[in-house]
Amino acid sequence: MKELSLHILDLVENSLKAEAELIKVTITEDTVKDILIIEIEDNGKGMEKDFLERVDDPFTTTRKTRKVGLGLSLMKAAALRCEGSFNIFSEKNKGTRVYCTFKHSHIDRAPLGNMGQTITAIINQCTHTDLVYTHIYNDKCFILDTKEISGIIDGISINSTKILLWICNYVNNNINNLYKYNIML
Repeated sequence: MKELSLHILDLVENSLKAEAELIKVTITEDTVKDILIIEIEDNGKGMEKDFLERVDDPFTTTRKTRKVGLGLSLMKAAALRCEGSFNIFSEKNKGTRVYCTFKHSHIDRAPLGNMGQTITAIINQCTHTDLVYTHIYNDKCFILDTKEISGIIDGISINSTKILLWICNYVNNNINNLYKYNIML
């Protein structure tokens, strides 16, 4: 995939299929330590130990429509290609956590991509799921919580076009503000 945000979208779709009620997406960029961390955590169905041991194999999937599951294996390959790591933790009936690291400055690291569009696409699919998106860049942090937004918009669907457009712009503007004053010397 050309952007890491597409990997994130793919992995969050796994969380939705696992009937998660809460999904946390955390991106940490530390340019001093030269590391990018992507973490996706949910409280969905989780996985049995034997399935977890082979889940990053592209020929392991729970899908009935095709015989391959590429999301986790592609994310793992992307991380390892960039001097990073890939870990997945899961417990049946408790949830799953995917934790990936990348060398931030690695020449082969795909760009993060449009996180506003990605978060909006996720929210549009989350009819009964709350999402907490946290983006940390060096010492600055931005958090978007759909539960908080739903409380503010009081009765208006978070999936309405106007709200989704606002969320897309809100996420991208806040990420740009994180980057704005964090120039490495």
